[in-house]
Amino acid sequence: MPVNVVMPQMGESVAEGTVVRWIKKIGDPVERDEPLFEISTDKVDAEIPSPAAGTLTAIHVTEGQTVPVDTVVAIIAQGNEATAAAPAPSPSPAADGTPAPLSTAKPEKAEKTNGAKRTTHAPGGAAAAGSPAASAGATAGGSSSSPAASAGAPAAQAASHAASTASSASAGSAGSAGPVVGPPTTSAASVGASASHAASHAAPPATSARVLAHPSADMSREELRRQRSSPLVRKIAHEHNVDISQIQGSGISGRVTKSDILQFLDHRPAAAAQTVAPAAAAPSAAHIPAYGPSDSVEIVPLTVMRRKIAEHMVLSKRTSAHVHSVFEVDFMHVSKIRDARKAEYERLGTKLTFLSFIAKATIDALRHAPVINASLDADNNIVYKKDINLGIAVALEWGLIVPVIKHADEKNLLGLSRAIADLANRARSKQLKPEEVQNGTFTITNPGIFGAQFGMPIINQPQVAILGVGAIEKRAVVIDDAIAIRPRGYLTLGYDHRLVDGAVADQFMSQVKKNIETFDASSL
Repeated sequence: MPVNVVMPQMGESVAEGTVVRWIKKIGDPVERDEPLFEISTDKVDAEIPSPAAGTLTAIHVTEGQTVPVDTVVAIIAQGNEATAAAPAPSPSPAADGTPAPLSTAKPEKAEKTNGAKRTTHAPGGAAAAGSPAASAGATAGGSSSSPAASAGAPAAQAASHAASTASSASAGSAGSAGPVVGPPTTSAASVGASASHAASHAAPPATSARVLAHPSADMSREELRRQRSSPLVRKIAHEHNVDISQIQGSGISGRVTKSDILQFLDHRPAAAAQTVAPAAAAPSAAHIPAYGPSDSVEIVPLTVMRRKIAEHMVLSKRTSAHVHSVFEVDFMHVSKIRDARKAEYERLGTKLTFLSFIAKATIDALRHAPVINASLDADNNIVYKKDINLGIAVALEWGLIVPVIKHADEKNLLGLSRAIADLANRARSKQLKPEEVQNGTFTITNPGIFGAQFGMPIINQPQVAILGVGAIEKRAVVIDDAIAIRPRGYLTLGYDHRLVDGAVADQFMSQVKKNIETFDASSL
């Protein structure tokens, strides 16, 4: 039977993904776990493997199109069905709610440099126009309409067809008959900071189909509100006292996206904290032009990952009351241990780095400070995480990604060293699995490898703290009233002051410092 290929969930708080590139084309044979297409989110750029062997018979989402998690993006036919003529595929809805045409030909692409279309403005403000083919590819995603789509079906038939497509997508991702991409994914309604919050807002598939077909038929305001937004959007709305029903959504069937609500908050008057006006009525904020008419500039559109990182960082600054504490740490003791054991670790196939010692010291300190490993849900409840899932930020040429070491508290120093190296290597080669960027409880970022003395990192939502590692270098310090040369570095804890008090944060950092400076070599 046909197998639905769905947009996987690539991280908590991620409700959508963008198809960057189709590795396989319609009619191509595919093997199970063979790379099928590449996606981009604010969490990860990844090649998605095929959930089954067969023939790719339909592509529902074109390159450059962003769709919610669990959306059916393609169909794979198996066995005898692979040799039969593929039926006319169902067009997926575009961002404005209208069905998007399906591409059966190789999409045309706009001229790109480093993965982004470039437009050069010469002095005098003149822009170098792209070719008609490039413009068409950038505007329509390079897709050509099928006969069914170009026939212009009536709106009622299109809505009914969208409802049936949603039902089949839900059945394909939740049923046991067909596999899905990667691990079993949850519905978009279950994406959020905590399982209890997600469960409280879940809606049955039948209701989803009904809303797509008839948005107001037999639906209460609460049901409509839930259908038109993701849990992340509802969380933002709850925290900013925003009535989602008054926001004009730009997503599928009027769905209010994260971009919609962030734009609404940007343009909302200060006096509208309690009474929210529609986004369309909000006055435009003053905008300072990025360049003048006589400036020589080059305009490069933000990549999908860069745009989503920007949204996520702005959201985090709006959500959490950021405070930072900086501690200087002496690494002389662990430096001696590292020098003594470095060759042994290399024989075992990994490197013993200062980051491994910092990770181990941090994990041990988190056991004694559970609030640092917690989260706040949308109802302002404290969610204490029983597991320590350590995120390690990895800098890529095209952005930043945070793969997660699950159950990091169960690993010794060798296990942590291997896990850090493995995740970093696979992040750079786009080989991470969806579950490897989800459910982090605490994050470490290491700008020190680039020479930074220390930084003030932004918290990775929905976590409440993040540790920044500065450069570790030899410095002159006073030891027992004498000047000595010691390897030292700064560690910075960024924490959410809504939940974490300064005293608790500093006690935690004191424990991390102590764990490093008195590291137990027998635990290796």
